[in-house]
Amino acid sequence: MRIVGQYSHLNGYEYLLVHKPRLWDEVQAVIAAVDAHQCKVKKSREKTKHGKVLYSPVYMNKQFRDLFRQKGWQERRVRYWVTSDERLIRKTLAMPEEDQKRTIEEAGHKPIYSYNQTDFVKDRVAAEVQFGKYAFVAYDLSSSIWLSTLGMS
Repeated sequence: MRIVGQYSHLNGYEYLLVHKPRLWDEVQAVIAAVDAHQCKVKKSREKTKHGKVLYSPVYMNKQFRDLFRQKGWQERRVRYWVTSDERLIRKTLAMPEEDQKRTIEEAGHKPIYSYNQTDFVKDRVAAEVQFGKYAFVAYDLSSSIWLSTLGMS
């Protein structure tokens, strides 16, 4: 794969160039090493594309995961409990996960389990890989550098 464009959210790209150039080199190396042509294995079941062979996001994600992990990047998942009461959420936000749930229950509210997941993190830099469905991009951007501006070579 190759980078065909980019968006520097809050000057994240410039920050990497100045403060973490080694990590930016690793990201570029991973992208270049992904062989998109090997991932063209998904047979479409859509009415208008039935039988057409498409790129498999599952296969592409696996290649990214394997390559990033080889370079020491790991998934990060932050778990927490929320409820419909905004004030209570603000109160519990900094608490450990188990204390959040107990505090919400003691306040007479129903705790709702949630989490924030980032695909790859290393040395306080996060990379999010996204294919196609951009519903959660704004959410992911709050804690990640978004690297979905990837193209097929």
